Amino acid sequence: MPTNIILANLRGMFALSVYTLNTLFWCVFLFAVAILKLIVPVEGFRCRCSAVLSFLAVRWIAVNNFNMHLISRTRIRARGIEALRAGNWYLVVSNHQSWVDILVLQNIFHRRIPFLKFFIKKELVWMPVLGLAWWALDFPFVKRYSRQTLARKPHLRGRDIEITRKACTKFCQLPVSIMNFVEGTRFTPAKRRRQQSPYRHLLRPKCGGIALVLNTMGAQMTSILDVTIVYPQGAPRFWDLLCGRLEEVRVHVREIPIHRVPQGDYFNDDDFRRVFQEWVNDLWLEKDTRIQITLKKCADAAAGADYPRAA
Repeated sequence: MPTNIILANLRGMFALSVYTLNTLFWCVFLFAVAILKLIVPVEGFRCRCSAVLSFLAVRWIAVNNFNMHLISRTRIRARGIEALRAGNWYLVVSNHQSWVDILVLQNIFHRRIPFLKFFIKKELVWMPVLGLAWWALDFPFVKRYSRQTLARKPHLRGRDIEITRKACTKFCQLPVSIMNFVEGTRFTPAKRRRQQSPYRHLLRPKCGGIALVLNTMGAQMTSILDVTIVYPQGAPRFWDLLCGRLEEVRVHVREIPIHRVPQGDYFNDDDFRRVFQEWVNDLWLEKDTRIQITLKKCADAAAGADYPRAA
């Protein structure tokens, strides 16, 4: 095995060890505060516990970011984050290609906006350590039902919406950033073909999740952050990041004031549903074009670097 591959794997194992030990260290404190919050039925006390949990989570992410820069040596070039404020409420929407997306988002938004809360599939609550950490931090766990399941058990229809609505009501006390990967799953060319997606680099967006957040918390939300993540070398695996093989990430953030977002009852008004879906589809079309332009610029820059400049 070539020496550079051995060194990359050693770096990957060391980076993974740092991520693991950092997670275990902070989770001890997270679990202790979360248990206190659970057993003491005093609203003011629980609110203070939520603030402490966010404080601990921010420190957890700070060490992860340090690990990414020092060991993985990945360059993240982000635009559009200068005017963000940690005291605002944000709905963050992004394309999704890799598990690395989450670390990238936590990196660029660290201390610039409130701690990111992700929608998590209910099955992931059983993931060792992390599942309990997400529960402690009030991440909303949602369960999606297939059309076949709903046909057999119609009483389940709307239950995922109600779970999401209850989760959002927890976020009304302290500033929060709610993260939604609108495609619902990671992009792959095979999924794109299966969906017959009209976009070159994206899957079809699912509008219900962000519509529900806006319906529940729209009055508090400051703006939507439309995030576009581009990997010039192609979508990486998590191990690629750990081993230092992910050289560069390009991120574009566009802030959309909440008053510029269509408002209405997405679930009971068919006309508004069509308007909102068209608005999200237009957002996705712009995102797809942005990805294509960024990839072309990166390819042109790489091609130019391959040729010596004329004297």
